[in-house]
Amino acid sequence: MPRPKSLTHLRAGVIGTGFIGPVHIEALKRLGVEVTAICGSTKNAKATAKKWGIPEVYGDYAYEAMYRSPNVDVVHITSPNKVHVEQAMKALKAGKHVVCEKPLGMHTKETARLVKAAAKSDLVFAVNYMCRFFPGVLQMRELVRAGKLGQIIHVQGHFFQDWLLQPTDFNWRLLASEGGKLRAVGDIGTHWIDAVSFILGAKAESIFATLETFHKTRLRPKGPVQTFAKVDPKKMKRYKVDTEDFASVLLRFGKAKHKYANGVHANASVSQVAAGRKCSLYVGIYGTEGSVQWDLQHPNEIELGRRDEPNQILQRGTAGFFEDVADFTDYPGGHAEGFPDSHKMHYRAVYEHIASGKKTPVLFATAEDGHHEVKLCEAILKSNESKKWVSVK
Repeated sequence: MPRPKSLTHLRAGVIGTGFIGPVHIEALKRLGVEVTAICGSTKNAKATAKKWGIPEVYGDYAYEAMYRSPNVDVVHITSPNKVHVEQAMKALKAGKHVVCEKPLGMHTKETARLVKAAAKSDLVFAVNYMCRFFPGVLQMRELVRAGKLGQIIHVQGHFFQDWLLQPTDFNWRLLASEGGKLRAVGDIGTHWIDAVSFILGAKAESIFATLETFHKTRLRPKGPVQTFAKVDPKKMKRYKVDTEDFASVLLRFGKAKHKYANGVHANASVSQVAAGRKCSLYVGIYGTEGSVQWDLQHPNEIELGRRDEPNQILQRGTAGFFEDVADFTDYPGGHAEGFPDSHKMHYRAVYEHIASGKKTPVLFATAEDGHHEVKLCEAILKSNESKKWVSVK
């Protein structure tokens, strides 16, 4: 397929019209990328197309018909987890670049096939671990790589949300048949793990985990419902929950790409029933010369900690952030950037990589990274069952 000469010559097709699909659409439009096609249920696809000015509509989930469009260069897959691999495999076969939501798939047997298919193609494949593209996370990565924190001793943090706190809260992710056996860890915990792996330049090699389900039964609506939507309890029915509400995970990371973060120990708490926490992804990196902390709910600042010197709070876009990180922020300091901007920066990196003929750095998560996260999820399930450390290898 001929390579467009610039980022804005690439055209996107999006599968999915729920919460995250429009997030992709908005970010792409802010980049100047034309979104030419939308795919989903007929009703929702038409409504989304009308709202965002998308010319091609593929109802009844006719994604293969969308793949045949000559007006789509890159496919964004934002559908439920169980169809990610099938839709991604067919996109590659159709000659389309892919940006796929996480997790990459339901189990490693299918994601391994996808890794092979992506490697055999000349196409770019990215998994939407967009937390890598917050300037604070990029700055933490540079601090670790430059040895500014000394040897990294350990990492501590959490990802807390409260959108599934009540037994009447419902989403397809609650069902193992739709989202996989891991829910809290698979949905948001993997974001934390990927961000830490990105910062350290190392992958987790062994896991010890415990999973807990507080709401053994919940109420669900009699029809479909979008993420974060509220439903009248009188229109719901009771069902048995087969995924976890919260978890504790210990991780041992392997050898890093540099000398400062080998064999790091980390611990993470993950919860979707943490009252008052809307989207708190917190990471603390602790080394022999200092520490650094960041929270997604306060995305524009990081805190540097020293034992024998005053602590510092560094603001995105101001003195103290490395020059390389400046490429991933568009507004001056004090002009807040957050969740939507991380998506924009992620897709900018992916699309520039495509437009350059793969000559730009690969900072985004690849199919191999997505496959590794699914391996982690399987190890976490095994550890919870055996009550032992489990090797990810």
